[in-house]
Amino acid sequence: MSQAEFIPLNIAVLTVSDSRSLDEDKSGRYLAEQLTDAGHQLAARELCTDDIYQTRAILSRWIADDSIHAIITTGGTGFYERDSMPEAAQVLFDKTVDGFGEMFRWLSLQDIGMSTVQSRALGGMANGTGIFCLPGSTGACKTGWEGILKAQLDNRTRPCNFVAHFLRTNPTH
Repeated sequence: MSQAEFIPLNIAVLTVSDSRSLDEDKSGRYLAEQLTDAGHQLAARELCTDDIYQTRAILSRWIADDSIHAIITTGGTGFYERDSMPEAAQVLFDKTVDGFGEMFRWLSLQDIGMSTVQSRALGGMANGTGIFCLPGSTGACKTGWEGILKAQLDNRTRPCNFVAHFLRTNPTH
């Protein structure tokens, strides 16, 4: 029995921040490096302020792009007044991935204790594109990538992974 061949995905990274520039964006840089190190392609990388409509516009553009399989966002998932990633992303979802937020908080509990209840990390699918929203800290991005996304964005992960959904939903991906 042979091992399946790795299928690289085109993944976009969006950082939402009112206080950083793209050059200062450690979390977005971490995600971009990790996904390319894993064999995927960085389809796009942007930074925008924590504005629900700017965020939604970028997500919508990427969701409509048939060449983008998944989007990972960092930032905007907290409870501060301008944190609006869940509100920006959820209305775009065709389906939610409830287990993503649940597993992120469970994994995060090991690192930050009960402060994890303040994380509004979430995941969903829109137009055959996976959207995974992580908190803005590099530590949270490491938790999300290492604990969930690295395996779930790898078609060799058994018994299941997200890759089949991205490719089945839109064969041109």
